[in-house]
Amino acid sequence: MFIHLITEFLATALMIVFGVGVHCDEVLAKTKYHGSGHIFAITTWSFGITVCLFVFGGVCMNPAMALCQAILGLIPWAYFVPYAIAEFLGALCASLVVYFMHKDHFTASEGVINPVAIRNIFSTNPNCRNLPRNWFVECFATTIFLTGILAIVHGYEKFGIVPIGVGLLTWAIGMGLGGTTGFAMNQARDLGPRLAFQLLPIKNKADNDWQYGLLVPGTAPFAGAVIAALFVRFFLHMY
Repeated sequence: MFIHLITEFLATALMIVFGVGVHCDEVLAKTKYHGSGHIFAITTWSFGITVCLFVFGGVCMNPAMALCQAILGLIPWAYFVPYAIAEFLGALCASLVVYFMHKDHFTASEGVINPVAIRNIFSTNPNCRNLPRNWFVECFATTIFLTGILAIVHGYEKFGIVPIGVGLLTWAIGMGLGGTTGFAMNQARDLGPRLAFQLLPIKNKADNDWQYGLLVPGTAPFAGAVIAALFVRFFLHMY
């Protein structure tokens, strides 16, 4: 299991380097890509996930995916909690690295960039706060995400194009479903960087909104994982 845990840690960390990194580039003052917009960010997330899968293979990088695979018997149940911890730690450590890389730009952004925008570099938050609806969006998006990944792997693994398919799926979900909550679909992706933001010496911080983080991206992806596993098993008759 140790090698699997290291792989989950590294793969999740690399994903966050791309993802939190692109938000730093887009939001912070004096970066070369400041103000590039959501298409730039979503595309980088998608390509970054593709790269992670090409480098590390069939990793989860997501506690919700680990739960889904455990339900389907694709990984032992004993792996679920250790996977989730490794992924969370990978996301946390990567966020700290990205902050160090962009420290001069965080300093240049003090009093210039909205503190909420700086917070949102690290974590997902809705522009229209409606917790039941936000929860549904994250659950629904995660269900589509995990179902899509499992279907892609089932149908195309032998062709070696799964990473490309998953990247395209991420891009489509980000564009089609990401405008309300920021499409976390992954507890490690949200809560690891959210904790990093809490710990980092960033001045004039906006409230970290742990209520939203723990309730919506913290729980909704697990519900989506259960639905996806049941849908894949009993409707699509896979796995």
